[in-house]
Amino acid sequence: MRIAMVSEHASPLAALGEVDAGGQNLHVAELSAALARAGHSVTVYTRRDARSLPERVVAGPGVTVVHVPAGPARHLPKDDLLPHMGAFAEVLAAEWAGDRPDVVHAHFWMSGLAALLGARDHRLPVVQTFHALGAVKRRHQGAQDTSPAERVALERQIGQRVTRVAATCSDEVFELARMGVRRSNISVVPCGVDPEMFSPGGERAPSGAPFRLVSVGRLVPRKGFDTIISALRRLPDTELVIAGGPERQALAGDPEARRLREHAAAEDVADRVHLLGQLSRAEMPALLRSADAVVCAPWYEPFGIVPLEAMACGVPVVAAAVGGLTDTVVDGITGLHVPPRRPDELARALRALLRDPGRRAAYGAAGRDRACSRYSWDRIAQDTRRVYERAVAEARPRETADQVAGGSR
Repeated sequence: MRIAMVSEHASPLAALGEVDAGGQNLHVAELSAALARAGHSVTVYTRRDARSLPERVVAGPGVTVVHVPAGPARHLPKDDLLPHMGAFAEVLAAEWAGDRPDVVHAHFWMSGLAALLGARDHRLPVVQTFHALGAVKRRHQGAQDTSPAERVALERQIGQRVTRVAATCSDEVFELARMGVRRSNISVVPCGVDPEMFSPGGERAPSGAPFRLVSVGRLVPRKGFDTIISALRRLPDTELVIAGGPERQALAGDPEARRLREHAAAEDVADRVHLLGQLSRAEMPALLRSADAVVCAPWYEPFGIVPLEAMACGVPVVAAAVGGLTDTVVDGITGLHVPPRRPDELARALRALLRDPGRRAAYGAAGRDRACSRYSWDRIAQDTRRVYERAVAEARPRETADQVAGGSR
């Protein structure tokens, strides 16, 4: 199968942890590679955000990345990219006129807009993965939401017009249904993990305290790192390591890093909170293995790849009961669920877990089993392929009907 991936702001070649570079980049990269291993040909279209980038890059066997000229060739915040989606779509339409894919898979809402416009004249089936929904973001961030005003309305139109929607979790299915997307057009396809890279055996980063908590993600308020810092005050002999954000030498100039350090000082735990900055993918397994528990405490989370990586490493996960975390982390089996933004309850759950090494080991073993059996990227690629096949089959009757109608005029 010839697959066109559209990921307008999230390049599979980007360094994770930077602004606007996170789970979506990893999802596109790993899914593309897994599909290619299964014998498919994948082309990923992403916006050119630097003049030095070549037009095409072979990212691996069977995977090509095309840098699309749409807007200035420099980094732009993803919330500023909407005016350039028309130009992006024109490039897609021209590409697909000469090199027609079997299916188009759009990642994020603006990619969906560009994909629908680019595929329109070629009658290509379009599968949409939103990764995050504007209505949910607005509900949780309110006035701090920097998304374009048109986002919620456009997402509704995209969800109703694409051939199929691939939701990343069951919570998203309910949100999509509220937007008017037909349930029969939605399939649940979660994110995945590499169980060979993330495994219990291997190097462990050195720890500086009897107990270590690890949390990973972009340095943005919604990730809830301040909640974990507040909980740390009630957890003696415990250190918190936070990985993500800019490179370590640039942390001093990062507003969120400064805010977290000030919060740690106010909670009198500054000596036990360590911000590592951006880590490479190769460094991440050793850090996760060094944890007695991995903590994910966001206000909301469309999916969350870090819990899967921790589970694959055999480490228990304590997660806020929001979004995709309610699917991946099984409460009382692979870890624990806690209410979001409740440091007292988070501290209570962590304190009990840290005092019980047998339970930590049991959660870790169950998490490893779950990650390998349900969330390997090869399994996710199989699930995604089935969605593509349904989209292609559903698009053919529409095309035939259009041809019949055209011939009768």
